[in-house]
Amino acid sequence: MTGQTKRPILSEPVRVELAAGLMQPNARISPKFFYSRLGSTLFEAICLLDEYYLTRAEAAIFARHGREIAQAAGVGRTLIDLGAGNCAKAAGLFPVLAPRHYVPVDISVDFMADAVAALTAAHPGLRMHPVGLDFSEHLALPAVVAPEGRLFFYPGSSLGNFAPLQAAQFLARLRAACGADGGVLIGVDMVKDKAVLEAAYDDALGVTAAFNLAVLRHVNELLGSDFAPQLWRHRALYNAGQSRIEMYLEARTAQTVSWPGGERAFAAGERIHTENSYKFTAAGLSTMLEQSGFGGMQCWSDPGEAFLVCYARAV
Repeated sequence: MTGQTKRPILSEPVRVELAAGLMQPNARISPKFFYSRLGSTLFEAICLLDEYYLTRAEAAIFARHGREIAQAAGVGRTLIDLGAGNCAKAAGLFPVLAPRHYVPVDISVDFMADAVAALTAAHPGLRMHPVGLDFSEHLALPAVVAPEGRLFFYPGSSLGNFAPLQAAQFLARLRAACGADGGVLIGVDMVKDKAVLEAAYDDALGVTAAFNLAVLRHVNELLGSDFAPQLWRHRALYNAGQSRIEMYLEARTAQTVSWPGGERAFAAGERIHTENSYKFTAAGLSTMLEQSGFGGMQCWSDPGEAFLVCYARAV
């Protein structure tokens, strides 16, 4: 899961993207389409589950090392919060980072607007400028965001939703947007025991299963398709060779799904790929950041070394 609370903006390109993904030999739905209002609510519930250690581990790092992180990243910067959602993670760092300008970026403008309104009331002296943007494709910030002193904040191990080459390309775009004196503060999940990882993405209560299945309802809304979620089941597995969790929706029975201008027949047991979540090592992340134009990496982990938060500056 990405940790980004967002709802895709309705447009013809969105419908084209969804239809094209469903028509691939191995059908797929991008994980960015998880985050309808229902999906966003379910993800917040996932973060409270015993099995989903990521949120707790990252929060423990910020609580224990917040001042060290601020010393490394600098205070008084423009804090650009990618996949801001409810803005809670960034807001938790306001006391130590003391940003001069807060720029939450998310594809779900309406959900983010509620969070920003609450933050504005709580922090009347902090300038805020929410931006509705699918930053996974491009990162064009408005002119009101000064090019100097930018700190990009990308928590929650959302980088893991990109394949390694895509992740490197994304980081290179961040480097270009940093300017001469910018940096990035990023959180990633670490490689660990298969059983722990699979439980985090397939919890006993079935909340993650509901989250995965809810994407079909959202696709129906966006594409005009007729998926019946009850005819699908959630699957999650750890691919050790690729160091990633893979999530799928598996057809319980043979069926045909239709939408305006297209249809796809699915055999019983056929899968739709909905997410990869790559897991990292400190060395692997360091190499990726260096190759993307960052340097001076400093990292902090939780006591169990389950999660890693790193700062790197543009070089």
